[in-house]
Amino acid sequence: MGIDTSKVVELRRRTGIGVSDCQKALEQSRGDMEQAIDFLRKQGALKAAKKMAERTAQQGIVSVYQHAGGRVGTMVEVNCETDFVARNDSFQAFAHDVAMHIAASSPQYVSRMDVPADVVNHERAIYVEQVQKSGKPANIAEKIVVGKLEQFYRENCLLEQPFIKDDRRTVQQMLEEQVQKIGEKIVISRFARFQVS
Repeated sequence: MGIDTSKVVELRRRTGIGVSDCQKALEQSRGDMEQAIDFLRKQGALKAAKKMAERTAQQGIVSVYQHAGGRVGTMVEVNCETDFVARNDSFQAFAHDVAMHIAASSPQYVSRMDVPADVVNHERAIYVEQVQKSGKPANIAEKIVVGKLEQFYRENCLLEQPFIKDDRRTVQQMLEEQVQKIGEKIVISRFARFQVS
């Protein structure tokens, strides 16, 4: 399909995107300007997500939080791409909130990928035994085991826990909001929690 050059020029003016990408978007949308803009926005979001995944977060801070009269303390390493962002008040406040969350919620791992296979297998074995004792049919039993494992991850993995300051969202969702706000890759790398028994 031939696209009128004036439409390509108009789309480029409106979006700031390169000529070949504008041409492709107009071809994809059969010449409809608004659909072409939507197409470019979707492509841009995909490219931005890919770019974010390829970036490395080598800067950052270690945030420390102390609670309960000094009986509970946490340290968390939160990384970003630039030292400029590491000094940003919003980034530092986020890292502090994560340290406070760790003190309150006592996660064991950053993400489900950090849970050792032997721990997962052990938990699964316990859940299988519990379900077998309940006498549920096999197809329902497996769904129950999967549900119990998901609950284990929600309780023990930092990124999957409901955020202590807003339990309608997870720590992962708060992290994603921070990434969108700052425009850099942010990673919670590791943490430690100490408690006087």
